[in-house]
Order: sequence, then structure tokens, then C-alpha cells
Amino acid sequence: MSAPHASDAPHGPKTDVTGPKVSEREARQVAEAAREQDWRKPSFAKELFLGRFRLDLIHPHPMPPTEDSERGEAFLAELRTFCESRIDGARIEREARIPDETVRGLKELGALGMKIDRKYGGLGLTQVYYNKALALVGSASPAIGALLSAHQSIGVPQPLKLFGTQEQRDTFLPRLARTDISAFLLTEPDVGSDPARLATSAVPDGDDAYILDGVKLWTTNGVVADLLVVMARVPRTERGKGGITAFVVEADSPGVTVEHRNTFMGLRGLENGVTRFHQVRVPAANRIGPEGAGLKIALTTLNTGRLSLPAMCVGAGKWCLKIAREWSAVREQWGKPVAHHEAVGAKISFIAATTFALEAVLDLSSQMADEDRNDIRIEAALAKLYGSEMAWLMADELVQIRGGRGFETADSLAARGERAVPAEQILRDLRINRIFEGSTEIMHLLIAREAVDAHLKVAGDLIDPDKTLGDKARAGAQATGFYARWLPKLVTGPGQLPRSYGEFHPAGHPDLSGHLRYVERTSRKLARSTFYAMSRWQGRMETKQGFLGRIVDIGAELFAMSAACVRAELLRSTEEYGREAYQLADAFCHQSRIRTEELLGRLWSNTDDLDRKVVKGVLSGTYTWLEQGIVDPSGDGPWIADATPGPAKEDNVHRPIR
Repeated sequence: MSAPHASDAPHGPKTDVTGPKVSEREARQVAEAAREQDWRKPSFAKELFLGRFRLDLIHPHPMPPTEDSERGEAFLAELRTFCESRIDGARIEREARIPDETVRGLKELGALGMKIDRKYGGLGLTQVYYNKALALVGSASPAIGALLSAHQSIGVPQPLKLFGTQEQRDTFLPRLARTDISAFLLTEPDVGSDPARLATSAVPDGDDAYILDGVKLWTTNGVVADLLVVMARVPRTERGKGGITAFVVEADSPGVTVEHRNTFMGLRGLENGVTRFHQVRVPAANRIGPEGAGLKIALTTLNTGRLSLPAMCVGAGKWCLKIAREWSAVREQWGKPVAHHEAVGAKISFIAATTFALEAVLDLSSQMADEDRNDIRIEAALAKLYGSEMAWLMADELVQIRGGRGFETADSLAARGERAVPAEQILRDLRINRIFEGSTEIMHLLIAREAVDAHLKVAGDLIDPDKTLGDKARAGAQATGFYARWLPKLVTGPGQLPRSYGEFHPAGHPDLSGHLRYVERTSRKLARSTFYAMSRWQGRMETKQGFLGRIVDIGAELFAMSAACVRAELLRSTEEYGREAYQLADAFCHQSRIRTEELLGRLWSNTDDLDRKVVKGVLSGTYTWLEQGIVDPSGDGPWIADATPGPAKEDNVHRPIR
């Protein structure tokens, strides 16, 4: 859980801009060059956006090998004991710091090496059990969940696993498995989800080293890290093409200074800071991959790294459900427990059904990642997007169910003799999930780009202003052939046949087959809507972010419904909570279908055009009269801090934990 934390929401007037000046087109080209261009493996979610409901890719639900499950369950048992006996979440919240002895205990347990191969001293857990572990430890302390996730999901271990040399793995992975904490440094004070403006530089110093200069912001784990993954811009030279490049940097290298430890509304134990590099010499042997491959490395790492965040969202949902159940059974209003009042009961049903669906999405995506038979870049992104949004809603509903006690802190509740339930804390802790590792807005655009990839492959040159008339003519012929084959398949399908997916309607259970037929029909409708939009807006399609966001949200709901049904059938076939799982899946799908229908209606009936006019008025000062009658409690200072390279300006607050 680390950078990119920043949303691309407008910042307001900027005075201290340090990144290079780039046009919107140049920024898009950098992002496009970094993404994976090819689809070598099937993708359930990609097919879903194209109107092809490939249930065969996820059903029967994939299962882990017995040995992996046994090792995973054994570690979970040890971790649960540790969480119950050696993690004091209330203390971490009060002191805004994870005690050193707790971190040392996690190291001894092997928690730093959950995803690192056993030959390097790690535990070698599967993605499924790694996520279960994060959900468990995150329920004890979200700050610890963030520390372990930032270290392993996107910190040094994962890039080395995917792109490192054997020498790099042999050198660093044994340290990272047991003793050394890592951090991922991409974001800068004026660079969030737009890496084309990255300012940190790595200038070659002979053939054997680079010199790093720059400032990195929101460096989760950066305050306590021993090893860093740093993204820096290498200038083009005769020997190399340069570009954004990834390096492993020793955190105690001369010239590395942690200038500030940031504090936030939630995750108060998060060791997140500002790190300055001044003339830091990094061996060329510490470069991960070739020059210019840094963004591709970052994005590929996030393909599975993003699954850590929904893992902790699932844990949060489970806790919300537990508290809602226990509280609503004992709190009485008007002669009966509040759970039996429909207004409260609907909230409890939403929390229960959504937690079931989120776990279904997470486990399915994680198992597919472990099997490596499918390309899960869209599935993982959808899991992050959907998990972060729905977990926030569940926590908000829990606060509402708890009423005034939901707004009151756990310490205050305990001081006056009531159970110390940190409902307001989980709301604060979860809020950041909608922003970091790609904000909701950025995730919409990222997923939308992948969802329309097939269209751009056949018709992209038609809307590219730089292409020649000859290129456009060839693209037109190619597109005509593609759409002549594709569009007729969107007219009808199994979703219109009443007996389709009959195995999801076993005797004595709710009927889930109807929900899968709905998913199949709606998938085709979604694909038709995307085609209509491309025909209507063509090159302007990428600017229609409201439309694209709704397309992605519909796809997320369809994916979640599919995963929920498949998980329910798995639990029924294994005779474990089968009937109850079917009930939860049925409730979730009914709730999800209502949301989906609303989103479908808003594809073409919305206020997007009017909103753009209002925004222009706001930014031009037309409505400043509306701001009268208040005082602004904000302090003085620039909107964006100065990040000019140079010597450290503050004391070093780096605090490695030994």
C-alpha cells in the first residue's frame, strides 16, 4: 500500500512546479508505452467488457494444491496467535506508531517473507494465503497490514521476483525475507498519477553507477525502510535510451534523507514520509531491468500487488459485519432490537452480502493469479476499485448503525464504561484506499483503456490525428471486418435461454442461474454501449471520463456477481455453508442488479455536459460570490511544496528497526 497514492483531482493554483513540462498528449504516450501491449493469456474480465461471458474461465472455481493450503493454514494459525497476543491496535492508534518490538516479532514470524520463495528464506505463500494473512493482520491493525503490504506487494521483493537478475535476487531477497523492510518510491510533490513529469534524476557516473537527485513524497515504509525501489529519470545518452528507470537503493546511503514523517486522518501508525536524494551514488548493478523500463515494471508489479488492498477491505467488511450483528441484536428501540427494524436491517444485509461478494472477487482473482493461466490485470484492478469503494460504504453504514457511538472514539467509549469499538477509526483508516495504489478516478481510466483495447487495436489509427490517410484507410478496412464479425454476436446469447446455467439452481437453494443469465445479457449490452460511444465520440472518447467510469463500474458489478455465484456453488459442492452462501450470493446479486440498472441508465442520461459548464464557471471565478460568509482556517504556504534537488533541508528522521 504505497505510491502512487495521489488522486489526479485538480490541485488549484500551483507556484512551485518542479516536474518537466509535458503536454497532455505526451503524458498519455508515456503511460501508453508503459502498459502491457499484448494479451497472451485469456482474461475473464476483458471478455466480459467485449460482450463475451466466458464462465468457463472461472467455473468450476479454481482450487489451490493441498500442500499450499496446508502450509498457508499453518501460518495463518501462527499469525492469529501473534495478532491476539502481541498486537495492540489501540496502542498503535494512540501512539501513532507500531512498536519496534511488534515489528521485530513479525520479522521472527517470517511475515516479511510471506511472498518470497522458500529458497531465499521466505515462506513462499500463495497469493490466496498471502491475502488471507493481510486480511487477518489488517483487522488487528490496518497500519501493520499497510506495512507488510507495501513491503511485499510493491516494495523491493516483487519487482526483483519479476524483473531482477539472479545476482540481485541472491543479494537482496534473503535480507527482505527476514530482516529488511522495503518501500516503493514513485510519487513526487508535483507528480502523482502522471509519471511523464517525473523529476527525480539518475545520471550515469561512468559505467558502474548512477547519481540520484530528487524528492519523493508519500513513501509508505520510507521512514523505517532498509531498502528502497526508486523510480528516477535517466537522461538519454549515446550508451542508452534513458527514461524512467527502477533502482534498488540502500536507505542508509550517503545523501538519502527522510525529511519528514507524514501524519494522516487514518492509518496513524503508517511510517510514511518525504525522502530526499542528494548526489546519491547507486551501483549500476542495482538497476532493475533496462533503462526506461521503470514504469512497465511498476505497472506489472501492481497487476497482482493491487490485490493486497482488497484483501484488507475484505477483512474490514468481516469486522463490520461482526460488530453490526452483535450491536444490532442488543440495542433496542421501540420494543425490539434495531436489527429488526427494516431501515437498519437493510444496512446489515448490504454489509453481509457485500462482504461475501468481495471475498469471492478476491479469492477468485488470487487463485487465478496463482495458477497463472489467465491474464488478471483487469480482474486485479477491478478488485482494487470495487473493494475500496464498497468497503468504505460498509464502514459508513456501520457508523450509522452504531449512531452516536459510531462517531465516538473507542477510548471515549471505554472511559465511560462501554465496549471500545473503533467504528470511527475504521472509517478513517479505509478512506485512503479510494486514493492510493491508483485513485478511483485513475482506476476508471486505467481499466477503461484495457476494456477498449480490442477496439483501439483495430480502429485506433482511424482516430489518431498523426496517422496518414493511407493508415486510416487500412484501419477502416480492418475495423469493418472486425465489427462485421463481432457485432452480430452481441444480439443474442445464452442469457436469453431460460435453462442456461442450470447447475446454479440446485434443489432447495435460491436460483442463481437467473443472475448469471443477467450478467451474460448485460455484458452484451455493455459492449454495444461501448461501441455506440466510440462511433459517436471517436477521438474524443478518452475525454468522456464520466461515461468511461460508468462503463467500468458496470463491469465491476458484473464481475462481482459472477464471482459471488461461482463461490456459492463451490461452497455448496464442498458441503460447507452451501445453502447460506447461496442466500448471500442471491441477496448480493439482487442488490448489484439494481446498481447496475442505475448505471446503465446514467450512461446516456446524466449531467456530464452541464457539470463541465459549472466547472468552467467555478475555475473562472464566476461563482466566487457563493464562497462569501465564511473564514478559511487553512494555513499559509504554497499548494505544492518545493522539491528542488539539493542538499537536505531537515534533520534525518529515518528510523530503521533492528
